[in-house]
Amino acid sequence: MSSSNSSARIVAEARQWLGTPYVHQASRKGVGCDCLGLVRGVWRAVIGPEPETPPPYSASWTDVLDGERESLLAAALRHLHPMWLAAEGASGLPLVHPGQVLLFRYRAHLPARHAAIATTPDTMIHAQENIGVVEVPLGGWWRRHLVATFEFPEVED
Repeated sequence: MSSSNSSARIVAEARQWLGTPYVHQASRKGVGCDCLGLVRGVWRAVIGPEPETPPPYSASWTDVLDGERESLLAAALRHLHPMWLAAEGASGLPLVHPGQVLLFRYRAHLPARHAAIATTPDTMIHAQENIGVVEVPLGGWWRRHLVATFEFPEVED
């Protein structure tokens, strides 16, 4: 989804989730969600019905689902369009674009276990445990732990 109109729709919908409480495995705007639930909810609002229902998962995403250790990354690869992690300027840190889904690894040897939606090249919306859905700077720590970026599929206008 490369059009700025589509990206604007993704960002606008994600911002409607701000303040939603953090609830593990939930995906209801204003009621509760986790990081995957946020992405799922934005998908439903902008794209349509979800392509699959995720199986139960632990909060740490360290469980192996259907033989797949990288279950969050594998699901993203099934349904979203992967983008190159291009470095920006002298920092060498990844550049992101509004509307992209971002996946993070907290440590190099762990599976990807956190998702967010970029709202600007320097901010993102994510569901944070004990806080809820917030828009935060996409600073150096987050960029160093970014493992993949994706775009939502094209939306029919």
